[in-house]
Amino acid sequence: MPAMRYDSLLQRLLPAPLNISPKQALRAGVGALLGLFVAGGLTSLAYGPGIALHLLGPLAASAVLVFAVHSGPLAQPWPVLGSYALAGAVGLAMRQGWGGELWVAATALGISMLVMCLLRCLHPPGGAVAVSAVLADPGLTAMGDHLLEPVLLNALMLVCVAVIYNRLTGVRYPKAALPRIDLHHTHDPLPRERVGVSSADLDQALMELGEFVDVTRDELQRIIIATEHSALQRTLGGITASAVMSRDVQFASPQTTLEQAWKLLCSHHLNTLPVLDQGELVGIVSLSDLIGPAMQRGQLSWRGLFGRKAVRLEQVMSRHVVSVGPQHPLERLLPLLCEQGLHCLPVLDDGRLVGVVTQTDLVAGLARQLLSAAGSGSHQRVPAL
Repeated sequence: MPAMRYDSLLQRLLPAPLNISPKQALRAGVGALLGLFVAGGLTSLAYGPGIALHLLGPLAASAVLVFAVHSGPLAQPWPVLGSYALAGAVGLAMRQGWGGELWVAATALGISMLVMCLLRCLHPPGGAVAVSAVLADPGLTAMGDHLLEPVLLNALMLVCVAVIYNRLTGVRYPKAALPRIDLHHTHDPLPRERVGVSSADLDQALMELGEFVDVTRDELQRIIIATEHSALQRTLGGITASAVMSRDVQFASPQTTLEQAWKLLCSHHLNTLPVLDQGELVGIVSLSDLIGPAMQRGQLSWRGLFGRKAVRLEQVMSRHVVSVGPQHPLERLLPLLCEQGLHCLPVLDDGRLVGVVTQTDLVAGLARQLLSAAGSGSHQRVPAL
């Protein structure tokens, strides 16, 4: 029993594992090294090594944030620049008014935190900047208000290096809100937002929590969606595109006329046709592609499709085709067919068209899985799609 209690206590004391890969850790470490070296080096050249070394502590802490936790709200450019400017100004004002005592430094820290929170630029190393300004040595104190210049130079250079380095290494920084994709230009929520966790739900949960969460709301929403996708993949039991695709594929060639394509779509009750050239997928055509030429010619009737010189599909087809493979998981087809405006996904196996997955095929596959789960008596919750 004592050994078991000791192991339990040890587990509680151990920190939770970080969700960061060795590759990302190495990337962040190299970036922090470059950021600190460039910013500190420029400050040393401009204002002398003594001043640069005195301000190196807060700068190093900021480097950890902007390179290792670059997606957090505390690591964005405005918190870095705003906190350094505000905390530096508060520290200088407190130093000039009450001297360099410990209680003055502590008061400067408290005031800086309050101002940073009010102006939405909370950044932990900013507190260190305020304390450093109060406890500055005589060499820094002699600079007076000009002490803000090396402080702001440090912050600006660090942010510049972070933006360039993070972008070059495939990291989106600054972390702006993802644009809302609305292909239909309506006020309806996106399909994935109509069920499951919505933005309003997140706002309400964060308000009820009443605590600061070191993650943006957009990032939190992405985490929840990724979690739901993982749960959905487990629930669907590994169903792939090959299990639901239509194999008897109707297709056309680039030389097929609009009239021929229209008849083919109508006879098979289809919305889209893959276009093959010597067995290779070169495009896809939809009903809107057929109607467009007639509308452009000023013909507002169906006769406009056939009343003039024949138009070939190679003139109107979409050449950028989104395709999937036979082993593409079913849950990954959902955003393609539900949110990106696609009605048909060609399935390619070694470059050869082996089938298509339409919205009808997707609904049929999901319905079959739900009926199978209900028939087995499973009470497992099915995640929101």
